[in-house]
Amino acid sequence: MYFIGAGGIGMSALIRYFLAKGKRVAGYDRTPSALIAKLITEGAAIRFDDDVASIPEDFRNRNTTLVVYTPAVPDSHRELTYFRRAGFEVLKRSQTLGLITDSSRGICVAGTHGKTTTSSMTAHLLKQSTVDCNAFLGGILKNYDSNLALSQHSDLTVIEADEYDRSFHFLTPYMAVITSADPDHLDVYGTQQAYRAAFGKFTALIRPGGALIMKKGVDVTPDLQHDVKLYTYSATDETADFHASGIRVGNGEIFFDFVSPEIRITDVRLGVPVRTNIENGIAAMAIALLNGVTDEEMRAAMATFAGVQRRFDFQIKNDRVVYIDDYAHHPQELRSCIQSVKELYRGRRVTGVFQPHLYTRTRDFADEFASALSLLDRLILLDIYPAREEPIPGVTSEMILRKVTLSEKTLCRKEELLSLLEKEDTDVLITLGAGDIDSFVEPVREMLNKKYA
Repeated sequence: MYFIGAGGIGMSALIRYFLAKGKRVAGYDRTPSALIAKLITEGAAIRFDDDVASIPEDFRNRNTTLVVYTPAVPDSHRELTYFRRAGFEVLKRSQTLGLITDSSRGICVAGTHGKTTTSSMTAHLLKQSTVDCNAFLGGILKNYDSNLALSQHSDLTVIEADEYDRSFHFLTPYMAVITSADPDHLDVYGTQQAYRAAFGKFTALIRPGGALIMKKGVDVTPDLQHDVKLYTYSATDETADFHASGIRVGNGEIFFDFVSPEIRITDVRLGVPVRTNIENGIAAMAIALLNGVTDEEMRAAMATFAGVQRRFDFQIKNDRVVYIDDYAHHPQELRSCIQSVKELYRGRRVTGVFQPHLYTRTRDFADEFASALSLLDRLILLDIYPAREEPIPGVTSEMILRKVTLSEKTLCRKEELLSLLEKEDTDVLITLGAGDIDSFVEPVREMLNKKYA
């Protein structure tokens, strides 16, 4: 197996899967990372040089090597071009995942946001029960320090279903969840209508006899095959099939009752006490219930769910300073995260450091980003992280900054971030974004721990 773009979170789960199956794995990524370092220690031969001549000799036989790439890699990439011209079988990551899940009962969680936490919660509920599961996740689940879970006896496979590049259309779910469908990736879909239509097509792929669990009010028209059941869920709407009741927030804890058409599970405690996780938890518990997890197994597992790295990820939590890191990169995700922080820490000063991700997303949602970021008390805005894109004339972080209504706002080059934060009084800090802002988490944590020791 040869992976191009090996360091992506979805690709790394596949690498771990094939290593566990005894395959020889090599690959390329542009940038070293802690995740790639772990993959190398686990047995993958990953390089950072895209010179075709340095591809290992053993992986140059088109009859014995399967090539997998991520859509984040451009078609012009030298290695991708070489393998295609040499007649190798070359598959997208999503196609490979689709082949794996064809032979199991896939529980596929889709949505603009919420899918990583919901799929991870679902996997944890199943793993901590007698039901068990396999799982390919879009984040590192802290309980297992991995984005891959394997089972010796269960044929259930939990999958984070990515809508980018229409990847989720290669899946054939046994059950599916749709958490949200707020337009995103308009560089791929063109229009909001086309984006939502892609979710409709996803629902048509659910196998007969399966089920769709969809958040109540999501603007998606399901197109279900014969004998596929439709359920709705909500954190607050009691007309939904699965919902929460008696929500209690206080003293850093959140409790609620889980209500389904048949049963009520009282006093469920959230392991990661953030209000958005009530909704994510309801969806995960619905899936678990439909697959035979017991009341007591669910209550216990919800309390021990430790969360996902970079999803409302507490780095420091004491009386002097709080530091949270979050992957939020869509306006609605930013709004949800900031509101949750404000609710948990009422009356305290919240500073946000945000790194916009993609020129197209910045261009398409500048107003929405500004509105969400204006909920902060202080904003530090970094330059746009381009990822797979070339610059677009006139599209910069300044587009967002000038629309933000805060008086305390500033642009900052990422090279200067640490020195800027060192000079400031920090109460509650959030770092936000999907680019390389995660590389600052450890230095910022160390600096704050030293400063407020």
